[in-house]
Amino acid sequence: MTQQPVSPPRDSITDKVPQDRPSAWRGLLARTDVRTLSLLGVLAVLILIGGITKPDEFLDTRNLQLVLTQASVIGVVTVGMTFVIVSGGIDLSVGAIVALASVWATTVATQEYGFAGILFTAVVVGVGCGLVNGVLIAYGAMVPFIATLAMLASARGLALQITDGKTQIVTVPSVLDLGERDAYVLGIPPLVLVFAVVTVIGWLVLNRTTFGRRTVAVGGNPEAARLAGIDVRRQRLYLYLLSGLCCGIAAFLLIVLSGSGQNTNGNLYELDAIAAAIIGGTLLTGGRGTITGSVLGVLIFTTITNIFALNNLQSDVQQIAKGAIIVAAVLVQRRTASTT
Repeated sequence: MTQQPVSPPRDSITDKVPQDRPSAWRGLLARTDVRTLSLLGVLAVLILIGGITKPDEFLDTRNLQLVLTQASVIGVVTVGMTFVIVSGGIDLSVGAIVALASVWATTVATQEYGFAGILFTAVVVGVGCGLVNGVLIAYGAMVPFIATLAMLASARGLALQITDGKTQIVTVPSVLDLGERDAYVLGIPPLVLVFAVVTVIGWLVLNRTTFGRRTVAVGGNPEAARLAGIDVRRQRLYLYLLSGLCCGIAAFLLIVLSGSGQNTNGNLYELDAIAAAIIGGTLLTGGRGTITGSVLGVLIFTTITNIFALNNLQSDVQQIAKGAIIVAAVLVQRRTASTT
């Protein structure tokens, strides 16, 4: 009798992994592509509207450069905000931190140290404020909403005290020169290049590093992350430090853009950054987010602002439009979450 060859036993668990994993990844990529394409579609429609309503002004190269430059400041803040929201937190103090960093970096004493002194001060103030937020939230067990709200009030008050309500003019030529057209690289403003670098680094950190995976894990389920060996408190501290760092960089960009430091800088940046992250696909409950989506959200809001300004429309209508977009984005998120 011919003996039939016996196939080796197969592990049902290992057999399923290679079969299930590609389909799961395909589903994730499909959702990401749809979301990104949708945002690109919205941005394309806005560009079309701007081109139809004010073709000579909106499509002018200088206006497009202005849109990108304005998006750069809030965009850098939004990158940091995305990390915080992905972790399940919130930072209401980013606008106030930008204001405090900008006025502290433009005092007469600071400007005596030139370009390096202004940049160093802006970054250190931003990181310092982020450290306070992180310690209060991670080790003081304070709710992020309360801790960052307290920082918002304190930073705004300190910025007002430093300036005494006056605008601090920058007199350092090397800083002011960055905002001139002669400093553009292949027609691209330096501020936009900085924004691009921050975006690329943010994307790589969130999607290709252990730090990014820990951030997602903490936002998805803090207790499970702790049981998996992640130091949740330390991770949250690092995230608020990162947010503060982004605020410091944004403050320096704002100094270059405006040539001054004011206690009113960064007004409503926290709302714009949160809104941009939300419409970009970042869940307010944490556990999921995308730097690409957040950047597209920033570009959408900045384009809306530019179109409204060119058409002399009231700012209150602009805020209503932004509010409607935020509500629509949240509803889409809930619908997507319920179907997955």
